Amino acid sequence: MTGRIIRGVGGFYYVHDGEKIYQCRAKGIFRKNHEKPFVGDRVEFSTVFDSEIENAGNIDRILPRSSELKRPALANVDRIFLMFSVKSPAPNYDMLNRYLCLVHDTEIPVCLIVNKADLADEEEIDAVRKAFEGSGYPVYPVSVAGNLGIDLLREEMQGRFSCLAGPSGVGKSSLMNLLLGESRMETGGLSKKIDRGKNTTRHSEVFYLGEGSFLCDTPGFTSVDVGWIDEEELDLYFNEFVPLIPSCRYLRSCRHIHEKECAVKQAVKSGTISKTRYESYLRIYEELSMIRRY
Repeated sequence: MTGRIIRGVGGFYYVHDGEKIYQCRAKGIFRKNHEKPFVGDRVEFSTVFDSEIENAGNIDRILPRSSELKRPALANVDRIFLMFSVKSPAPNYDMLNRYLCLVHDTEIPVCLIVNKADLADEEEIDAVRKAFEGSGYPVYPVSVAGNLGIDLLREEMQGRFSCLAGPSGVGKSSLMNLLLGESRMETGGLSKKIDRGKNTTRHSEVFYLGEGSFLCDTPGFTSVDVGWIDEEELDLYFNEFVPLIPSCRYLRSCRHIHEKECAVKQAVKSGTISKTRYESYLRIYEELSMIRRY
């Protein structure tokens, strides 16, 4: 039998086969081979008899992964939806851009969900769009409270394994509630309806949206660590910088800060590259330089 791990807790992995959820243990061979199942893994599993568990099983094999996230540990993600609010709280662009750097090497497409669009005027929404102009990340203004823009998100998530990420307090749990409605998921011995509007998600958990669509809710974050990035490679983590690097006079030695004849700086000046993104780049670069210095 095959299925997808939707939750891992207390040494058990909950595997969804499209109809039922099985409470499984991973065989010892995984520890021996230094393998660890991730939430999102597609696995082969077999059922076993357990007098205390209705649907029990063993994970026999982890199938090849199409993608992998380390923080949080997730496998086979087709698309990441990074959610933040246009106001209350206002966007923390530095933190959002750090997260985009964090997931850059996974090559998983990222979409930006801007919540509370009903509280903002067109100028404020346009400012968010301009903050990511040229970056290649599509922006979806929505209102969870007003149920606006949600149908388009459902279309984007159709048939995919999607990951919902974002800072704490921007409405991720409320969006999950809205997408799932009154649906329930059978989770082995747990029958759980999502009702966490005021609660904080403490671990990654996957929910079945139907018709082959899965959505993983991840813990909200208040900071993002990118200290592992070499500051001299940071420009490669900003999509809109990369095509311009060959036009910089000093090529790979150009840090796009003080150098003359820098194509990136010219693009910022002309508006081709967002000033907001560039200023985040400068602050992250300085932070990484300080880490190396000390």
